[in-house]
Amino acid sequence: MSSPGSGKTTLLCKTIALLDGEPVAVIEGDQQTSQDAERIRASGAPAIQINTGKGCHLDAHMVGHAIEKLGLAEDSLLMIENVGNLVCPAAFDLGEAHKVAILSVTEGEDKPIKYPDMFRAASVMLLNKIDLLPYVDFDVDAAIAYARRVNPAIRVIRVSATSGEGLGEWLAFLRDGLSSAVAAKRQTVDSLKRQIAALEAKLQGSPT
Repeated sequence: MSSPGSGKTTLLCKTIALLDGEPVAVIEGDQQTSQDAERIRASGAPAIQINTGKGCHLDAHMVGHAIEKLGLAEDSLLMIENVGNLVCPAAFDLGEAHKVAILSVTEGEDKPIKYPDMFRAASVMLLNKIDLLPYVDFDVDAAIAYARRVNPAIRVIRVSATSGEGLGEWLAFLRDGLSSAVAAKRQTVDSLKRQIAALEAKLQGSPT
């Protein structure tokens, strides 16, 4: 989630390239056009474009239908690029494990306190386009302080899709999250199997 022009799609394309064949898919949200989904597919990942028309955000119903069309591989990483704005997307749960807010250095460092719901909802803030810091008037320390004023637990990763800075940490976050989700799913499946086996044993031992 982010403002328009913060570099969401470019960062996603770079991320897909660096994942290098790992199972990943993308749901793209925009009011019009399929340009971003086409860019994602050109990067090597399946993508579904959702056009919201006059709508300013994606919702869980839209995402659910898109997932059905994607036909995801087992244990895939699914990333959702929401419609570009810092208000509406923060208020809607899409079932995601993490909300990631992107703030680029070409924006004002006060965005987190001007749009607090977005940064309060996010577990990670990607401070993007940091390769441009020598050319823009942006206070990194202030931006991070503002983000942590509204969300003390938010994790901040400084990244640049152009220079590659910080992308290793970003990829590690994604992989760690995916590994945890896969492990939790398997624990749930194993627990359900044990419960079913116990019920079947009880039924088999019951008098007819």
